Amino acid sequence: MSHQANPFETAQRQLDQAAELLGLSPGMREFLRVPMREHQFSIPLQMDSGEYQVFTGYRVQYNLARGPGKGGIRFHPEETVDTVRALAAWMTWKTSVVDIPLGGGKGGVTCDPKNMSLSELERLSRAYMRAVAHLIGPDRDIPAPDVYTTPQIMAWMMDEYEMITGKHQPGIITGKPVSLFGSLGRHDATARGGVYVVREAAKAMGMNLQDKTAAIQGYGNAGSHAHRLGGDLLGLRVVAVSDSRGGVYSEHGIDPEAVADHKAKTGSVVGLPGTDTITNEELLELPVTVLFPSALENVITESNAPRMQAQVVAELANGPTTPEADDILFDKGVTLLPDFLCNAGGVTVSYLEQVQNASNHYWPLEQVYQNLDATMSRAYHAVHKLASERQIHHRLAAYLVAVARVAEAVTVRGWVK
Repeated sequence: MSHQANPFETAQRQLDQAAELLGLSPGMREFLRVPMREHQFSIPLQMDSGEYQVFTGYRVQYNLARGPGKGGIRFHPEETVDTVRALAAWMTWKTSVVDIPLGGGKGGVTCDPKNMSLSELERLSRAYMRAVAHLIGPDRDIPAPDVYTTPQIMAWMMDEYEMITGKHQPGIITGKPVSLFGSLGRHDATARGGVYVVREAAKAMGMNLQDKTAAIQGYGNAGSHAHRLGGDLLGLRVVAVSDSRGGVYSEHGIDPEAVADHKAKTGSVVGLPGTDTITNEELLELPVTVLFPSALENVITESNAPRMQAQVVAELANGPTTPEADDILFDKGVTLLPDFLCNAGGVTVSYLEQVQNASNHYWPLEQVYQNLDATMSRAYHAVHKLASERQIHHRLAAYLVAVARVAEAVTVRGWVK
């Protein structure tokens, strides 16, 4: 993997830039550049065919100075220890920038869930939990869903943990089904939080988003909900969407229900009636008001950033933009709303789920949305204020806010001074 494409090296370079501006000591910088703990393990699994396959699993606890670890579990064929390290680092800054009392962690399994049966996925989910059960807990590290993991998978993992410990502990994991101690509002929390941030950014820019155009790269949970909420809450007209197979475009706008129905039938957005076919690369360069990168890492680089025409880039994916592309977009006057701020709605509602689990009292949907809105709006304005004062891009400003809070907690604990 090249230097530019390695997500953990990207995360470290972003941290280094913030650490320099904050004047952190060499010891503090060294401590924050690497995970506090990381675990890699083999998971032998009997497949439906009767044969065994050995999967590689990971759990990284990046920094726990501000609270227990928090971070999702990915099931993905391209999962590596470096992607997990990077995601755990970004989770550390994410929980800090929205100022919730949690640290950062991440987990994953290198597998292709699209080619696994439901029973194989259940066995893998339970086997993963058995491998990490001694590492996690409601007051140690709390996993959640991520790419290709679902509320059902979280339910299997919670059940396995409770069987291991012999205790009822719904707070061990978040993103659970509502029927099994999950929180209302979790299903669209990542996209909703991002849309709230876009709304606040538009206010700060004096921009009216009604009937302005948007494009969504990646049509999973976050992207599909951003399509609906962008229209419902902001009045955006989504003209292009894509998934791993390609994209579609219509200057008149694309109906989210039509996309959902078509993808349910065909497995892809490609071929949606009344639209033109485009590539993921072409979608990123469309002249839209708001671009939502909602897929995987490193899709906006120094190669394509000069050709991008969006006015606002709202990162619902983790790590979609390289540091070189950050600088190019900033010089072009593009407002980039960074991942660990823009997509923090998911972890925020996960935290609200933990609070409800701990109190054994569950809130109505309106209360969840109100708390999410207040948290995301407050975080955006703290970052925007610093960006404006220092004349820096929002990612660097978000790092300054988040890293300063973590460094202060590390110092007060006496770990590094």
